[in-house]
Amino acid sequence: MIFKFHGRISHQKSDEELITEFTSSGDLDILGEVYSKYMHLVYGVCLKYLKEREESMDAVMQIFEKLITEIPKQKIENFRPWLHVVTKNYCLMQLRSKKSIEEKQKEWIIDPGNFMENEYDLHPIDKDEQDMEEALADCIEKLKDEQKECIRQFYYENRCYNEIAKNLGTDEKKVKSHLQNGKRNLKLCLEEKNERKRQK
Repeated sequence: MIFKFHGRISHQKSDEELITEFTSSGDLDILGEVYSKYMHLVYGVCLKYLKEREESMDAVMQIFEKLITEIPKQKIENFRPWLHVVTKNYCLMQLRSKKSIEEKQKEWIIDPGNFMENEYDLHPIDKDEQDMEEALADCIEKLKDEQKECIRQFYYENRCYNEIAKNLGTDEKKVKSHLQNGKRNLKLCLEEKNERKRQK
């Protein structure tokens, strides 16, 4: 469906024997030969969870790449059920991370403590959710680049301080500082917008 392998691996060998060979040699043709047997099953599981064909096909490719690094770390006694679990977990992670920006913004407005980590009081701008979403998005765009990027990775992508620091080529203390300052600036920006609304 997506991958084409040379098919030079002996079909007399079990999946587990081939996985052992891949682990010791790192030969992607060996892994590909095993994976190609179950690609239709992987695709089926992905389609069940992700619902979209193109996204499911992309997931099949991403899962193969994931196996390259994951298999050497594992002791796999039965490849097929193990692969099913890996596929299912991958899909569930994708679904969790697919929360739209709008949903995240609504979540922050409904439960400001979740966004502000109980440090600040975030007042609703008005009862119109669309206005609230647009206001928060506008305030995020006004942040300095470092603050905006840290906010985006921490809250939208659920990354930890260490991951953000590596991605930005900085240290964790600076990440925490950018998040702290970014949240404070968001609070001020939203309060200013709220005050303008009241004055109208």
